[in-house]
Amino acid sequence: MKVVVCGAGLTGLTLANRVSTLGGEVVLLERAPAPREQGYMIDFFGPGHEAVEAMGLLPAVEEIAHPLAKADLVDEGGRRRATVRPGQIARGPLLNLMRPDLERVLREHLPPAVDLRFGTTPVAVDEHDDGVRVTLDDGTALDADLLVGADGIHSTVRRLVFGPEERFLRLLGFHTAAFAFESPRIHAQVRGRACLTDTVDRQMGFYALGGDRVVAFGVHRTPDPDLPEDPRAAVREAYGGLGWVVPEALDRCPPPSEIYYDQVAQTVLPRWHRGRVVLAGDACYAVSLVAGQGTSLAIAGAYLLAEQLARTPSVEDALARYERLWRPVAEEKQRVGRSGAGRFVPATKRQLWIRRGVLRLSRLPLIDRSVAAALTGDSPSLHATLHRAESNPTA
Repeated sequence: MKVVVCGAGLTGLTLANRVSTLGGEVVLLERAPAPREQGYMIDFFGPGHEAVEAMGLLPAVEEIAHPLAKADLVDEGGRRRATVRPGQIARGPLLNLMRPDLERVLREHLPPAVDLRFGTTPVAVDEHDDGVRVTLDDGTALDADLLVGADGIHSTVRRLVFGPEERFLRLLGFHTAAFAFESPRIHAQVRGRACLTDTVDRQMGFYALGGDRVVAFGVHRTPDPDLPEDPRAAVREAYGGLGWVVPEALDRCPPPSEIYYDQVAQTVLPRWHRGRVVLAGDACYAVSLVAGQGTSLAIAGAYLLAEQLARTPSVEDALARYERLWRPVAEEKQRVGRSGAGRFVPATKRQLWIRRGVLRLSRLPLIDRSVAAALTGDSPSLHATLHRAESNPTA
């Protein structure tokens, strides 16, 4: 089987690895001219953790982790107001990772047979009875048994095959940004933990990396769905006026090309596949950063798709089983994300006080479990999903 995968992010890299390892031929396309360095810290646990372990990559992933003992919500003077502990996010193993680092590990462990091409993207997709032809922006064409759109919430494959982006994006009313900078002072204050401003309508978080390097991560409410032309100016405007270490971080904000900036959105489609084209990861089931586990679900979903392609006699049946098995998992996480948006970035001081009080009470065991469920929902098991697929072929 020959598979063209569009998007060399976490979803595409995982899928390319598994399809190639299981005997398929893979061409992996990425529209960016080189690997992206912009990104943010993620809490990595659940089904994605199971997937990288099954792929034999867990030791390499553990090497890039940044242990964080807790996440503190702090006021304008840097005083702690509430704390979130790792056990409130995940009941199993949890790793704190920079997203670009995780992509690098997956990229470095691609099987040699994978044909990885940067700086190219599809411009046309033509399906026929037993395959698909993908025309690229350099004028060349690829014939394959399957095209996978793993190219994120702004998916080119989805636009070409399923329709315009606005039909499938569910905007949640936030923008998000992340950037890295060097500051010995801020690094010393946040080392070993995450620190987030306990603020209304906007929030900045900080994590310490190696040396004096710090990552700033922001989320803010906005009624404007459009992305700004100048992300640096937008970041400074959105978070200007916040106290503590925020002014210094904004002064050290790098050029726009070094800033990650995007909408906070979910993707919702009535079907994830059409003929010999299928979507994966954020292209079809983005849960958004307010839901958590987006990276984990993307990696696990790609692993599941590859397994179904290898185990199912026909491509059509494999795509149908992949969607039947994974859609309920993704939709539940999307529901958790929508219901928890107010807790993630409170819109009023009253919501802020309620969140602070709940987190303080979470030291009690019963309330702690309730808080964990509200923060992330249930953590689905990839192994259980695969077992269900094996034991019930019609699942």
